[in-house]
Amino acid sequence: MARIEVELGDDHADLTSHDTFVNGVPYATLDRLRREDPVSWWDEEDGRGFWSVTRYDDVLTVSRNTDVFSSAQGIRLEDMDEEETNARRTLMEMDAPEHTRYRRMVSRAFSRREVMAYEAAIRALATQLVSEVRGTPTLDFTKMVSRQLPMRMLGQMLGLPNDDSEWLVTRGDALIANTDDDFTEYVVDKVNTDDYRLLPFRSPIALELMDYANKAFAERRANPKEDLLTLLLSPMVDGEFLTEAELANFFTLMVAAGNDTTRYSMSAAMKALIERPEVRQRLVEDPSLMPVAVDEMLRWGSVTMNFRRTAIQDTELGGKSIKAGDKVLMWFVSANYDADQFDEPYFFNMERTPNNHVTFGLHSPHLCLGAHLARLELRVLFEELLPFVNDIEFAAPPTRLRSNFISGLKTLPVNIDWK
Repeated sequence: MARIEVELGDDHADLTSHDTFVNGVPYATLDRLRREDPVSWWDEEDGRGFWSVTRYDDVLTVSRNTDVFSSAQGIRLEDMDEEETNARRTLMEMDAPEHTRYRRMVSRAFSRREVMAYEAAIRALATQLVSEVRGTPTLDFTKMVSRQLPMRMLGQMLGLPNDDSEWLVTRGDALIANTDDDFTEYVVDKVNTDDYRLLPFRSPIALELMDYANKAFAERRANPKEDLLTLLLSPMVDGEFLTEAELANFFTLMVAAGNDTTRYSMSAAMKALIERPEVRQRLVEDPSLMPVAVDEMLRWGSVTMNFRRTAIQDTELGGKSIKAGDKVLMWFVSANYDADQFDEPYFFNMERTPNNHVTFGLHSPHLCLGAHLARLELRVLFEELLPFVNDIEFAAPPTRLRSNFISGLKTLPVNIDWK
């Protein structure tokens, strides 16, 4: 199988700059850091600085050791005071025992058993989607395919009107892509967002989503259905209920994070498959390879590039002395390309086993709730799409999200020769 040249970028790129990532992930910089300075200090223009953790083993140490590295002070680089942290907190910004309690209350809805029950619905949506675009010779894959399937499935899972899905996802885009002016007027490093500092992602858009959530939950209390909203309103294992604030914040998180990350994973996977027609052909000839290939797609895309923790006691990591209160950034996108863990990491190996990527937070208390759903949506989409594609090529260069947090292809223009 031919090796595809991967653009590694600048080996001294500024990881603090969102603009750096518009040109692609600076893999060469992350490679150099893993070799020379795997736990490195970075100053910030508008922050107090942070440690970058780039080796696979060190990322796992930080991710798993919650007694030393806390999520409760934020999972993004942004510095927040106690008032902001408390107002904007979701499941992701909690430590045990609070995190354990909350996760126990919501995890049932995202268990493998619950998610696999959605396969028929996802396949029906994927089949419909392929039917809608089949025959269109040129299209933006991100907009017309990758964006559509997670968005439509989210609406079905939540039991919301189909007509609301576009509105919801547009608001979610404005939150998670709050560093890119293609998605929001409230770009956090370009305009003053202090008036919104107590809202998720420092954006007034969060108010719209929270208001929508409150109304949706009120309607579901009056008219329960077999959907995720009703399940979230039900008493959980220990008999407790989520509070109004917890419901609204969790709803906002699902809309903002649950849709975008799967979308960008699909587009990253499609880009990889465009560049590797022999892989596409093998997946069509032998669909049993798809589940393993999906994990390679997830490693390859590494859409959530990093998460932050905060040291709550003095410690040592990678030979560096980390002080209590220091911000510590786990670079998942670096760990997923660590040659000490992955043989030939810049080779897209559709049969890579084992593939212990950290895309979802491997063996961490904060393992991504949506992991089963994301895998299922990726598998079903490509099972339904690839058999109808004779050939596919880039119609124009893809464009990338302006973000050092999320690696996303905003556009993926393609020409498709359909069967």
